[in-house]
Amino acid sequence: MKLRQNRPTGEAGLKKELGYHSLTSIVVANMIGAGIFTTSGLLIARLYDPVLMMVLWMAGGILALCGALSYAELGSNYPEAGGEYIFLSRLFSPLPGFLSGWVSFVVGFSAPIAASSLAFSEYMVRALPPEGLAADPLLLKRGMAVGIIVLFTLVHSLGLRSGSRFQNILTMMKILLIAGFLFAGFIYGEGDLQHFTERITGSPPHTGFRSAGWALILIMFSYSGWNASTYVGSEIRHPGRNIPRSLIIGTLVVTFIYLALNVLFIYAIPADDMSNVISIGGLAANKLFGISADRFFSVFIALILLSSISAYIIIGPRVYFAMSEAGHFFKAARHVNRYHVPGVSILAQSLLAVIFVITGTFDQILTLLGFSLGVFPVLCVIGVFKLRTRGASVLKMPGYPFVQILFIAASVSILVLTFLERPAESGIALGVIAAGVPIYYLLKRIRPDRKPE
Repeated sequence: MKLRQNRPTGEAGLKKELGYHSLTSIVVANMIGAGIFTTSGLLIARLYDPVLMMVLWMAGGILALCGALSYAELGSNYPEAGGEYIFLSRLFSPLPGFLSGWVSFVVGFSAPIAASSLAFSEYMVRALPPEGLAADPLLLKRGMAVGIIVLFTLVHSLGLRSGSRFQNILTMMKILLIAGFLFAGFIYGEGDLQHFTERITGSPPHTGFRSAGWALILIMFSYSGWNASTYVGSEIRHPGRNIPRSLIIGTLVVTFIYLALNVLFIYAIPADDMSNVISIGGLAANKLFGISADRFFSVFIALILLSSISAYIIIGPRVYFAMSEAGHFFKAARHVNRYHVPGVSILAQSLLAVIFVITGTFDQILTLLGFSLGVFPVLCVIGVFKLRTRGASVLKMPGYPFVQILFIAASVSILVLTFLERPAESGIALGVIAAGVPIYYLLKRIRPDRKPE
């Protein structure tokens, strides 16, 4: 094919244009999204205790770091576009690799794009004066969410270099805005450290393990993205050096930010007032600075969410592209446009995200997302053991095997507890995975150009 004859340094027309700073920006942007600004109110309603919630946020950061250390080793061995799809296909077989990519397509990226876009519109509508609201606020929110998806789809269809520069700007803006919020909140805000000792009125004396497991699913959803740079491996300069650095530094930065933000939320808001509030950032600004600050901080939280939407739209299509290159996905997903990006995959992902926006609500997809995103990283981390026993690891990260054992044991426990606590959403996630099996064998029949297994 002409495309292969003229291919640049990346695979099948993908250019190696991403360095350390862009990669770390993608990791940070992918992690800091709707989760941190929407889940703490839901968590406190089930955990009752602010200190316990902080402990679980810390535990989530430790698990994310364990995952990042493991993926750093895997990414150095397999610096190709695709993330879990590549790891599982190379280490085990194409079927689990395909299933991870299938879940990424149906839920893993499209749904977070939709959730982040809906969260963006929630905060923007919160910032509007009452007279500026439409007769149907729900229609306005969904219209905003669809509009922002269309905008970023266009931006990232015009090339990775321009898209990554735009991503870097958004991520830097995100970090500066969060730092400003934290500084102003702790220095000038009217909060109370006594809130850390207060529990929800009438709460039971103990929180069940199932509730803690479900809480960790939402927390791990908020941390999801610690593996982001492995999805664009084919477009990375010096991947053996830059993938590990971006994963570890990005995860550490985000863990610190999450802990600081949750301390600020608790400092600002009593547990009773925080319970079940989704727009937790706006409420915190209201409590810290007064009602006049609510609109201002709601706007800047909405701007923060833009970076996450952008990062999801960059990363997801590289998975579908890699699958199609190997003959394990629909052929159109391998198409690279004149700007050397997988344009058809970007468009298909965005269309699916728009469907989520139109047909669903934010809270309906949180547990589904968290459970779906928790399954395949466990298999990938098991793959580190396979690399080591083969003597094939090109970069041995510290902590083996304790890091991997901790990640696997904790992740499996969280999945089991979440299934017991939320069987409906967990069952749907398992159903999405199961639905990929017949599709995999169908594609084996209709893709004669697929690579041998």
